[in-house]
Amino acid sequence: MILPFIIIIPLLAAFLITLISGEKDNWAIVLSILAVLSLLILALFSFFTTGDETFIYEMSGWKIPLTICLVQDALSSFMLVIVNLIALTSLMFSISYIRQYSSPWMYYALFMLLITGMNGVIATGDIFNLFVFMEIALFAAYALVAFGSKAEEYEAAFKYAVMGSISSTLILLGVGILYASTSTLTMANIAAELQTVNSQVTYWVAAIFLAGFGLKSAIMPFHAWLPDAHSSAPAPISSMLSGVLIKALGVYAIIRIFYNIFGAPAVFLTLFMVLGSISIIVASYLALGQWDLKRLLAYSSISQIGFILLGLGIGTKLAILGAVFHILNHAIFKSLLFYNAGAVELALGTRDLRKMGNLKGAMPVTTGTSMIATLSVAGLPPFNGFFSKLIIIIAAVQANHIVYAIIAVIGSLLTLAYFIKAQRYGFHGETEITEFRQTISLGMKSAMIILAVLCIVTSLLIIPGIRELTLDPVVTVIMNKTGYIQAVLGR
Repeated sequence: MILPFIIIIPLLAAFLITLISGEKDNWAIVLSILAVLSLLILALFSFFTTGDETFIYEMSGWKIPLTICLVQDALSSFMLVIVNLIALTSLMFSISYIRQYSSPWMYYALFMLLITGMNGVIATGDIFNLFVFMEIALFAAYALVAFGSKAEEYEAAFKYAVMGSISSTLILLGVGILYASTSTLTMANIAAELQTVNSQVTYWVAAIFLAGFGLKSAIMPFHAWLPDAHSSAPAPISSMLSGVLIKALGVYAIIRIFYNIFGAPAVFLTLFMVLGSISIIVASYLALGQWDLKRLLAYSSISQIGFILLGLGIGTKLAILGAVFHILNHAIFKSLLFYNAGAVELALGTRDLRKMGNLKGAMPVTTGTSMIATLSVAGLPPFNGFFSKLIIIIAAVQANHIVYAIIAVIGSLLTLAYFIKAQRYGFHGETEITEFRQTISLGMKSAMIILAVLCIVTSLLIIPGIRELTLDPVVTVIMNKTGYIQAVLGR
């Protein structure tokens, strides 16, 4: 059974790194990369062998509902692939980037704890343990945001911790109400018991969870912490926060709880569409006014999460396909954009677009891959972002949500506008850049190239035949709603 190793491997790696690492970070790098590479192989194997099946791991030989269980289905396997793929490229980028900070081995220990928490949230079938793993990931994230030890980073980490504490309190309150109402913490059992409980309990808990997990996923108006945290963190951590953390702790939890436990109540699907639309438009306008490149990317993340939430709110099979596909695509192109921003900051010592210039000749890999990522996030063909956004827009039209379709189109145009600004000033400016503080390492370039290639290759997932093997099983798990109960309990 693969499931326990998804959690054991990164946790053991974090322990070993603190045990054997000295002043140099060589052992920490080796252990981290071996651990994450193993996790990615396991995740890919589980994804391509799971199909429409659901596998359960019950701790200590006890049976549900008396045990803590881990659940592997197409949705959890899909998310594990995304988390560990981005983690591997992030480690590749980190090797030389993090050496500008003191005690780099600590970074790798915290990084592995971050992976432990995210993998645990995705794999667990117990709602209280989802909360526990979420806190493990968040405590590591707070420390990593502040890793540079600058005043700006401490302030961002403090704000992140305060907002994270509020959201965690709300989530724990919701878990307590569910336990009081159903006398179980196993999510499948909760879903079964809620069918016999007063529906008002479901609506109250769902409202609490929407606020709590809305803060984790940074949808508007729960977004205040994200621009500071994502712009202040080291570049590879910004990519992890934006690419996978807000999805594992926020979007994934929303999907699992609202669809598989609550059965997708219509009123909350409407709220998803409204909040998603607000996030798309308002965050895009805020991004237009930014001159700090990483802050622009942070607001862009809020906008792109809005597209995912809009697809989930529309709730048709096609819309959920678009949302699922955009979860993958956003993880790839937004992580790449943060790597580009980190490379430029390392080379020039600034994130201010007005202080950058023409980097085509001096930094061809960074400039070229940033253009690919820009075309992807803006939704231009043949890049992956085009297809997921187009699917969501078509789904909105088919469901007679014309206003939401128009909002998605406007959001895509605004995205193109602020990324044209970023390209115009940051990478193709008038000032020719010839002097650099530090050169970009092979590991950093490799991470950028891998994700740039994936921006194109993952477009193939939408082809019939490939889609049936990759995206459709994930959509089936979400669309089946309370079929999750039968999958876990009716084995």
